[in-house]
Amino acid sequence: MMSSDRKMRLGAFLMAGGHHIAAWRHPQAHAQAGVDIDHFIELARIAERGKFDMLFVEDAAAIRERNPEMASQAARSTAFEPLSLLAALAVNTTHIGLVATASTTYNEPYGLARTFASLDQLSGGRAGWNLVTSASELEAENFASSGLRPHSERYERAEEFADAALALWDGVEDGAYFPEGGARFSDRARLHPVHHRGKHFAVEGLIESPRSAQGRPIMVQAGASDVGKELAARTADVVFAASQTLAEAQSYYADVKSRLAKYGRKPDEIKIMPGISPIVGATEDEAKAKYQALQELIPDAVGVALLASYLSIQDLSAYPLDGPLPEMPQTNLIQSRQQLIIDLGRREKLSIRELARHFAGARGHWQLAGTPSQIADAMEERFSEGAADGFNVMAPLFPTGLEEFVTYVVPELRRRGLFREDYEGRTLRQNLGLSVPIKQ
Repeated sequence: MMSSDRKMRLGAFLMAGGHHIAAWRHPQAHAQAGVDIDHFIELARIAERGKFDMLFVEDAAAIRERNPEMASQAARSTAFEPLSLLAALAVNTTHIGLVATASTTYNEPYGLARTFASLDQLSGGRAGWNLVTSASELEAENFASSGLRPHSERYERAEEFADAALALWDGVEDGAYFPEGGARFSDRARLHPVHHRGKHFAVEGLIESPRSAQGRPIMVQAGASDVGKELAARTADVVFAASQTLAEAQSYYADVKSRLAKYGRKPDEIKIMPGISPIVGATEDEAKAKYQALQELIPDAVGVALLASYLSIQDLSAYPLDGPLPEMPQTNLIQSRQQLIIDLGRREKLSIRELARHFAGARGHWQLAGTPSQIADAMEERFSEGAADGFNVMAPLFPTGLEEFVTYVVPELRRRGLFREDYEGRTLRQNLGLSVPIKQ
């Protein structure tokens, strides 16, 4: 039974001019948004005005598209490095959390733990790390001449990486630096150097940072494979998810929550936040017209190329655009997203062209077009029926999409008692209703 006083959690997933693949072509778009810091500061302040829990910035350490047609038609080639961006946003915000993606595949535990600890200090305890394993061959070409690691090896490395990073953050107790009395700069009894010797990493020593106001950065996961869900159950505070139907969302939610007990954790110690791409209109017809206007901006070549990239195949051009999706071999890349697309195409009986257009809107996440009340109805159903603890809001067009959600949908959620009137605390962990972790 869900608690009657349970509150919805909201994240604002930032992405240049918007999450819709053709957003940059819209008359209201800002084509250079990806490298305009004032644009991101505006988005952060809109989300903070709406009392969102967090901002989220994803990342890929490579260009987004190899396909020349895709690269020239999609505004995903310019972007800030996420942690640099969030450091700038930290000094332009007060309460909202700051979560960035960083890969365990092409980083080292000490360097990444140190960087996130610094962001946590800069922001007064508002940082979070979205742990991912890189699944792009384009990224592999930038870092590893041996090519992309197998799926199982990527997660094996991620498990060890997470353990080392957590050990580094927990190696410094509260009060380890600047102890009372002033006779010493640090209390050595409260400092616990890490001595990690594993298959993938060797880490010795301490990070040069006091423990933050929230203990340590929150851990975020987005894996939907079995090993990804297991890693989330063991280490994550928040899980980002992608699901199309209520039944899919409920199944994922129950699966992840059921894994927590074996790690001595309770169900409310992890917040599951599926992605949602809302288009708000004064009427349902107006919202659908807004959606259709964006859809009509998608060139077929771009939609099909994007679909192929998420299906992890080189090309779909050999198949008729108005025919069904062919049988797909299992990929070594993002397996869960590939299956989501296949299931959607079969369930809705979509052609390749239709599936490409649908997928281009939000890359497999839940899309809604309706009035504030209709959108709140749909969110409330998933929140109250064991499918979500909140949502990662993916506005199709920035800044208008986020502004409209904050102006019209958030008040409707508050009217129903589903969302906060104000922030409960100063740290991200406090606002998510999570306790400060105790050093193991």
